[in-house]
Amino acid sequence: MLVLTLVLAAIGFGLLVAALATGSVLWAWGCILICMIGAATLLVSALASRKPENDPVRPGRHHAQRAEWRGRRD
Repeated sequence: MLVLTLVLAAIGFGLLVAALATGSVLWAWGCILICMIGAATLLVSALASRKPENDPVRPGRHHAQRAEWRGRRD
């Protein structure tokens, strides 16, 4: 999702440059629209990756998985 946000930001910047070069309001509105979509994508990504506060992390779970992986010699 972060890559999508960066792509949208680059497209928005390109539209901004086009709007400034041509003096067209249509390109400027396109830039605003693309930037709003990028901001919404970034917000959704940030909220989705946030860990719930009430979900305790059990210590040692990661260590047990590592030991299990080390034991496997394929």
